[in-house]
Amino acid sequence: MKLTGEGTLLRIFIGESDKVHHQSLFEAIVLAAREHGLAGSTVLRGVEGFGAKSRTIHSAKILRLSEDLPIVVEIVDTEEKVKAFLFVVDKLLESAGGGAMVTLEKVDVIRYSAGKSTAA
Repeated sequence: MKLTGEGTLLRIFIGESDKVHHQSLFEAIVLAAREHGLAGSTVLRGVEGFGAKSRTIHSAKILRLSEDLPIVVEIVDTEEKVKAFLFVVDKLLESAGGGAMVTLEKVDVIRYSAGKSTAA
């Protein structure tokens, strides 16, 4: 797959404890992105944050270890493919029933390539 030039970054902000069909929501999103042929995805685990309810700050501080840290799933591909995938994301978020924020932004893809295979 070739991907250079203008692309779109999809960011999905969720909680670590969000589940869909007995699976972590972030895992379900990543698997769905792969199944839909998107260029790639990355899951980032935050050390502290709060969401729309703003009642509690979730933190990884040693004395207050949270089990619901912020998670950000990032996916980059062409605008068309990312926008088509939004329907899938929406269905997963609805099934999970948790809070979320989804953002899109334009990005310049400088390089997208597979690394050298080390398999024999």
